[in-house]
Order: sequence, then C-alpha cells, then structure tokens
Amino acid sequence: MTFSMNDTFTVAGKIFSSRLIVGTGKYKNFEETKCAVEASGSEIVTVAVRRVNVSDPSQPMLVDYLDPKKYTYLPNTAGCFTADDAIRTLRLAREAGGWNLVKLEVLGDQKTLYPNMIETLHAAEVLIKENFDVMVYCSDDPILAKRLEDMGCCAIMPLGAPIGSGLGIQNPVQIRLIVEQSNVPVLVDAGVGTASDAAIAMELGCDGVLMNTAIASAKDPIRMAHAMKFAVEAGRAAYLSGRMPKKMYADPSSPLSGLI
Repeated sequence: MTFSMNDTFTVAGKIFSSRLIVGTGKYKNFEETKCAVEASGSEIVTVAVRRVNVSDPSQPMLVDYLDPKKYTYLPNTAGCFTADDAIRTLRLAREAGGWNLVKLEVLGDQKTLYPNMIETLHAAEVLIKENFDVMVYCSDDPILAKRLEDMGCCAIMPLGAPIGSGLGIQNPVQIRLIVEQSNVPVLVDAGVGTASDAAIAMELGCDGVLMNTAIASAKDPIRMAHAMKFAVEAGRAAYLSGRMPKKMYADPSSPLSGLI
C-alpha cells in the first residue's frame, strides 16, 4: 500500500500544496526571513503592507529575497483599527503590487489585538464588492464566521489565541464547529507557539495554519520553521486517518482469550 501526501487545498481558485502560511515580520533581517520561509515549505507569505517595504527600491525590499513568482504574497492589514484604514491599505496594496488575494484584519485594541468584528464585517463587505478575494481574521464565534462566509469571504481565519501570545488553541470546540459548518477553507490564525499547537489545529480539521511570531521569535527560527512544516503535515495526516475513540478504561492491544 502506497501512502501519498499529495493533499492540496484551494483558496480563491488557486491550488496550494503547503498548508502552512507564514508571516514575514519580526525577523532580524530579510535574509533570515528568506531562510525561514524556505525551511517552512510555505507557498503563501503574509506581508504587513503598512510595515514591510514592497515598493521603495531605494531601501531593502522583501521582493528581492522572496520572489513573487515563486511565492504568493498575501497583503494584510496588520495595525489597522478601523474598517476605513483596512480598506484604504488594501486598495493601496492592489495599486502597488496588483494583489487581489488579501488578508483582512481589523483589530479592536492594542492590548488584546482581538478582531473588531463590527468593523471587520463592514470592511469585508466593501472589499468583496470591489472584487478582492478576502481571507479574513476573525473571532472564534461560529455565527460570525458563517456570516463572513455567506458574505463571500474566500477563507475564514479564526484566532487560536491572541496574536503573538503563543498560548496555543484555547477553544478547540469553537474551532471544530467552524470547520464543520464551513464550505471555504478554515485556517487557524494567531496564537500558535510551538509545533504541537500547529498539529492540534490540523487535527481539528483545519485546512491550514498561519503563523509569524512562533517562528520569528524562536531561538532558532530556521529550525522552528522546519518543525512547523512537519507538524502541519503530521496533524493533517492524523486528521485524515481518523483517530481512535477515547475510552474511560484500558483496552488490551492483544486479545485475552486463548492465553496459555
């Protein structure tokens, strides 16, 4: 029997083999960013449009290290706290790089960086009308997640825990409910701290995981990126395998009948 890991997922009509999406912030320099992305095996990289230089050739540019022909750039609205700011940022991103696939995030406050869902819903509605393909960072509320999907978002991205916290998946039941009801990809976004967190997200049935700090803030970012690659693959394989049921009591691996 041959086992194949040829297991792809599709976002906005584009097929990807890697289910790990990585950010490009918080690294020491663009060279470290490049090495970490390569080690992760990721095909999609997020770019904070307001923070990362992608248009000024007089300064070091991310595109010189990560070829846009090789990687799918996913402009995001990190640092935006209103729908208007997020909309304006992504309009500029489309003008600068021609990017149509975007990640929308509208934050509620500086302390928690939780999504402001009222502003997020408004921004998503406007961007979808302007023919953006919107992957959306959101709370782990199944009702709001379904609302975003029904509006036309191409991927739902509930937080696992607060951005940059490394706390791991705090509400697995909520995430699982979102997965079960969704007809578009569901990717855990934010809160992953180590490889086991990524594996848990995938074992819940998520289509992918997005992370930045977990890799960039590790003592060895390149090795952690490598670990995350395999964690996502292992979690996905475990989910597809169908785990054994949990039981209250022991169940011997070998039958007890016929013992000598």
